[in-house]
Amino acid sequence: MNYDLIRKLIGGILLVSLCMIGFSESIHDYLNTPKTITMIKGDKMTLPKSKAVTAMSTSSQEEVSLHNQEGQLTIQGNEIGKEEVVFELAGLPIKKVNVEVLDDFKVIPGGQSIGVKLNSVGVLVVGHHLVDSVQGKVSPGEKAGIQVGDMITEINGKKIENLSDVAPFVQKAGENEEHLNMVIKREKETIETTLLPLKDKGEQSYKLGLYIRDSAAGIGTMTFYDPVSKKYGALGHVISDMDTKKPIVVEDGQIVRSEVTSIEKGADGKPGEKLARFTEERDVIGNITRNSPFGIFGVLNRSLVNEQMNKPMPIALSHQVKEGPAQILTVVEGSKVERYDIEIVSTIPQKFPATKGMVLKVTDQDLLDKTGGIVQGMSGSPIIQDGKVIGAVTHVFVNDPTSGYGVHIEWMLDEAGINIYKEDHQRAS
Repeated sequence: MNYDLIRKLIGGILLVSLCMIGFSESIHDYLNTPKTITMIKGDKMTLPKSKAVTAMSTSSQEEVSLHNQEGQLTIQGNEIGKEEVVFELAGLPIKKVNVEVLDDFKVIPGGQSIGVKLNSVGVLVVGHHLVDSVQGKVSPGEKAGIQVGDMITEINGKKIENLSDVAPFVQKAGENEEHLNMVIKREKETIETTLLPLKDKGEQSYKLGLYIRDSAAGIGTMTFYDPVSKKYGALGHVISDMDTKKPIVVEDGQIVRSEVTSIEKGADGKPGEKLARFTEERDVIGNITRNSPFGIFGVLNRSLVNEQMNKPMPIALSHQVKEGPAQILTVVEGSKVERYDIEIVSTIPQKFPATKGMVLKVTDQDLLDKTGGIVQGMSGSPIIQDGKVIGAVTHVFVNDPTSGYGVHIEWMLDEAGINIYKEDHQRAS
């Protein structure tokens, strides 16, 4: 008997069998599992189970537990930490996965209409104008190389904080025919230049030939706040200057209570808008320390009331968000927060911070009747799915006001200075 031939035949049969198993759909599911799985404590993740595949932890820690059952494999996050899980096929490792378990962090969802008052770093240049002087029609600021969008932060070595700081320097320099030494912030650059103010023939005051502004105001919607630290996030997108279209660099600011007075409904090609006013007492409810692509952030000095959902709620990470029904919390009349139905049309599991992580569509007929869909001022309205805060409304589609974008909540939490990937916070209950 030719034993070498028999061994080769058996080896060939085993090799073909393993290859056939390897090409099965469930094996591909394991091979396509991400190298890192992040989950909230108590959450479960289910994978299709092949009888030939087993899973095991490489340590004796108890961060995760594995449940091998007929037809599926379940990974459950038990304790905060990290653990490595290995998938094996016929005793051979085919995939290693790092599982990170995060604390079951909770926030209180918002939905309240808020007034926003931003004070910029220095004064913002929003345009040029010509001064009709004895030297002709000229803009001293433009001649000095100052551009729209620049921030004037210093004049003659003195810090500039608001518009009233500028006029005395301009008048004095004009009367003495002296150049002003100016420090300009242009995006990430700091530029120094000199400027000679000129007197307009029709006026007695001297001019820079610049249109400048030192603050901005508007309305938006609160997204969430941490009941322990009182850190909050709102709007879900950056506040840009209406003239320069550039993000406003925040020196400080405040959020105040506001009431929605009326709605301009949206239509194809024209977004609608909430019309609101700051409450008469101009009740300051928090500060603004950051204006980023993910919204505005700061700390509340008092709690906010939400009649719909006023208790701490868990959050969902971007890969946990799914297509299907959800709700938003927002105000369309007065100051009362209401809940409205939407549909998550698509969602992108994001490994790194990015805006526009979701596409959503308003399905609530009551909201469609009142607003036509998503309107300006609704930005920041929290999105709730399966009892979890998953993100915030950010933008409306111009050609379809019933639809728009949303941002995932984990990136807003990070911008607020709340690191859900660390054990350094207290848990809300």
